[in-house]
Amino acid sequence: MANYKVDITGLDTNNIRVLSNEETIELFYKLKNGDESAKEKIVSGNLKLVLSILKRFNNNKCPMDDLFQVGVIGLIKAIDNFDVSLGLRLSTYAVPLIIGEVKRYIRDNTTLRISRSTKDLAYKIMKYQDDYLSINGYYPTYSEISSSLGIEEYEISYALDSLKDPMSIFEPIYNDGGDTIFLEDQIADIKDKNLDKDMLISLRKALFKIKEKEKNILISRFIIGKTQMEIAEVMGISQAQVSRLEKNAIESVRKLIR
Repeated sequence: MANYKVDITGLDTNNIRVLSNEETIELFYKLKNGDESAKEKIVSGNLKLVLSILKRFNNNKCPMDDLFQVGVIGLIKAIDNFDVSLGLRLSTYAVPLIIGEVKRYIRDNTTLRISRSTKDLAYKIMKYQDDYLSINGYYPTYSEISSSLGIEEYEISYALDSLKDPMSIFEPIYNDGGDTIFLEDQIADIKDKNLDKDMLISLRKALFKIKEKEKNILISRFIIGKTQMEIAEVMGISQAQVSRLEKNAIESVRKLIR
């Protein structure tokens, strides 16, 4: 496919007609008056919206045909619940619902067995994120989720991470032009427990010697599990600044524990 780079079996994705906002609204009024064929036209006229969303899942192991069908289900749910009187575009309302359906499908088809309680918590968090996004236009911070759902911030990261695809220990995680570092290179060797204790003591001492802002960033990133963007929002700085501070903090800690 030329524009969206998503190939769907039996569908010529290059020649899908896209409805204008005016045409979409007109069809919704027809649907409201009992014209069921209008719903099919709305779905057909918004398939490229589904395809555009699927671009970000192109590298996923799930078949793209399956993800497309799931995305269309999300689109249909959006159409069934869309209120023309609110003055919103269908695409604005439908995007988070489509993304939510696709993400849920992918996480339900993970190769790892996840406990029901953890999975339920993850879905509860995802639903809150989707609802929040549809209302506010952006995702909530972990702090907002924690406050609204009455859970600890680390539980949010744990629940969502538990549904991610497993990673091979031979997955390359860093390459600066020299030797590639693989995930297995970063896995701790717990045979020598005394060495681990010494390292933890050195790390704790190092954290109290670096700048307070840098320490808070490291704790937020690697203990609580916040993203750089979430930290940036809380601190009132850019994501690039958080990235630089994080890099400096890691380098400072590395020097202190040598």
